[in-house]
Amino acid sequence: MKGIILAGGKGSRLYPMTKAVSKPLIPIYDKPMVYYPLTVLLMSGCDEIMLITAPPDVEAYQRLLGDGSQFGVHIRYGIQYVARGIADAFLIAEDFIAGEPCCLILGDNLFYGSDLDDLLHVASQRREGATIFGYPVKNPTAYGVVEFDENNNVLSIEEKPQRPRSKYAVPGLYFYDGDAVALAKTLTPSARGELEITDLNRLYLEDDRLKVQLLGRGFAWLDTGTVESLMDA
Repeated sequence: MKGIILAGGKGSRLYPMTKAVSKPLIPIYDKPMVYYPLTVLLMSGCDEIMLITAPPDVEAYQRLLGDGSQFGVHIRYGIQYVARGIADAFLIAEDFIAGEPCCLILGDNLFYGSDLDDLLHVASQRREGATIFGYPVKNPTAYGVVEFDENNNVLSIEEKPQRPRSKYAVPGLYFYDGDAVALAKTLTPSARGELEITDLNRLYLEDDRLKVQLLGRGFAWLDTGTVESLMDA
């Protein structure tokens, strides 16, 4: 399975820390933040990984991660010249993905849990459709929100809804089959000018090919988008 780390964006909510350095290069305790999503991809069985970032930051990531051999994988680098949304990663990585299943993780999302490797294994073994995760939060209006039935069948997925249909946010970790690039090409930019990952997931939902796995008790999902959440991490 191919793996993608999206480490673009300006991290403007963390200014001035991120004015001179890409957010996923900021340390979390004793490691650069990007080590944590990289570890998730390693646990998912990805041996080929593309890290996508903005042009000024490519050299810094290359100095840190090299070609990936120190981690037992091969790392390539892609450039996102304009921040056009999460789903834009599939257009940038089209040749790298080459029609294979892939896992996409955001460079500023951290996951922790004793059974995380089991959940990742289940998701990575699916070869049809897409798998997202659901994590209970107190402020679902700030996230993409997934609604599901008692059998964890996805009923709806919405981006920052004013009236959330559930308390489960969708973290920045996604597994897709080989159709992800073709579907991403059909997306049109949202009102904020981005190719939304929620819109891509909705296409899978409309085709009844979207699964959700819940991260419940014993799991932690840390989104480091603000100074407060960075300190929590």
